[in-house]
Amino acid sequence: MSSTKTTTSTKKAAGRPVRRRKMRRLTGRDKLVLGLLVGIPLVIHLALVWFPAIASVFLSFTDWDGIGLDTIHGAGLSQYVQAFTNDPSFWPAVTNNVLWLLFLIAIPTPFGIFLAYQLDKKIRFSRFYQTAIFLPMVISLAVVGFIWQIFYQPDYGLLNSLLGTNNPGGTYLDWLGDPSLNLSAVLVAAGWRHTAYIMILYLAGLKSFDPTLREAAAIDGANERQTFFRITFPSLRPVNVIILVVTVLEGLRAFDLVYVMGGNTGSKQGLELLSILITNNIVGESGKVGYGSALAVILLIVSLVVIIPYLVQNFRKEQR
Repeated sequence: MSSTKTTTSTKKAAGRPVRRRKMRRLTGRDKLVLGLLVGIPLVIHLALVWFPAIASVFLSFTDWDGIGLDTIHGAGLSQYVQAFTNDPSFWPAVTNNVLWLLFLIAIPTPFGIFLAYQLDKKIRFSRFYQTAIFLPMVISLAVVGFIWQIFYQPDYGLLNSLLGTNNPGGTYLDWLGDPSLNLSAVLVAAGWRHTAYIMILYLAGLKSFDPTLREAAAIDGANERQTFFRITFPSLRPVNVIILVVTVLEGLRAFDLVYVMGGNTGSKQGLELLSILITNNIVGESGKVGYGSALAVILLIVSLVVIIPYLVQNFRKEQR
C-alpha cells in the first residue's frame, strides 16, 4: 500500500513543472553601491597610473618647462637624442641601474631563498628569526637610508669605528662621498632590505609546498641539495616568477635609498640612477619636463623588455 502511495506521489511530482528560482534584480541602491566599489578604485588607478604614463609619453615629444600649458612646444625625438648622445649622466645612470639589478639577482635574492628554505625546517626560534630578518621591510626605505647613513658616517660611524679609520689625523673612509665606494655602500643597504623581502615571499611559497614530494625524493636517495634543485625549486615556478619580477622592478626603480643617502638631490657622482635623473628633471629646478618624461619612457620600455618575454615564456610552459 505504501509503495503504491509513493509511486503515485512520485508521478505527481514528476508531472509538476520545475519551479526555477527567480533571479533577484538589482535595485537602484545595489547598482549605486557596486558602481562606487568599482568606480572609485578604477578612477584612482586611471588618475595615478594610466594618466601619468600616457602624459609622460606625450610630453616626451615636447619641450616644456612645466609652467603653463601655452609653453608646450613639439620637439619630436630630440629629447631621446639628447639622452643617448648629449647627457653625460645618462649612460652612468644606465650602468648603475644594471649593476643594481645584477647585484640583487646575484646576492640578496639567492640569500633570501636560502634563509627561507632554512626557516621552513621548523627550527627552534624560527618565528623570532623571521621577525628579525623581516624587520627592514616593516620600516620605510627612507628610514633604512637614514640608519645606514649614520652607519657610514666618516667620523663617528660604526663602520669606521670598527676599522679604526676615524681617529684624529687618521685616514677617513668617506663611504658615501667617494665615487668608488658610494654605490657599493648603498647596494649593501639595498641588499639588506631585499633579502628580507625575498625571504618572506619564498617562505610563503614553501608553506604551500607538498611535503610528501620531499619524502619521496628522500626515499629515492636524493640528498637535500638535489631535492631542492630538482623538486622544490621547479615546483615553485609561480613564486619564482614573482620573485624575478619583484627583483627586476626593485633594480630598475631604485630611488629612495640613493635619494636619502646621496644627499638632498641624490645626484652625487657614482650614484647616478635613471630614477634620480627623472626626478631632478621633472620636479627639480632644471624645469625640463619633456626631457624627464623621455627618460621615464626609456625606463618603462626597459622594464617591459626585461619582464614581458620571461612572463610569456613561463605562461606558455604552464599551458603546455
